[in-house]
Amino acid sequence: MCHMTNNTVAEIDPSECKAVLGEKAPNFCLPSDLGGEVKLSDFLGKKVVLYFYPKDNTSGCSLEAMDFEAALKTFQNAGFVILGISRDSLKSHANFREKKALTFPLLSDADSKVCKEYGVLKMKSMYGRKYLGIERSTFVINEEGVLMDEMRGVKAKGHVEALLKKLGL
Repeated sequence: MCHMTNNTVAEIDPSECKAVLGEKAPNFCLPSDLGGEVKLSDFLGKKVVLYFYPKDNTSGCSLEAMDFEAALKTFQNAGFVILGISRDSLKSHANFREKKALTFPLLSDADSKVCKEYGVLKMKSMYGRKYLGIERSTFVINEEGVLMDEMRGVKAKGHVEALLKKLGL
């Protein structure tokens, strides 16, 4: 069973990052906006594109999600599953899905545990205020559950196109 706690994070502890290229990707169990829970281990035998994004219904995250949706058939034809993760609630994810007509699962990491394990939490600054947020990042995991590639700190615009090119799709 997945456990969710509050959405506050006081500091970044680099020792919590367990995502290492060439090694097993950290497994997780997170609630999905499509219902139920999703475990990374459920996808053994399939390739996974796991993308972390900062916030539902923001311009950059909307662009990125719609680009993944537009390329979904290309990814699926190559044997990939797309999973999106943010710290937003399931209700927020459902609203985002409906507004943007998304068909792939959006997972809620409300307690930031998976974000920490993949090392995507970074100090950010907006309007002079510092806060801990998700650095837009994508991970490619092979059929054996091994982390094969990562793209960290990417820009939303052109990211999916760059990923497709990198994967030879």
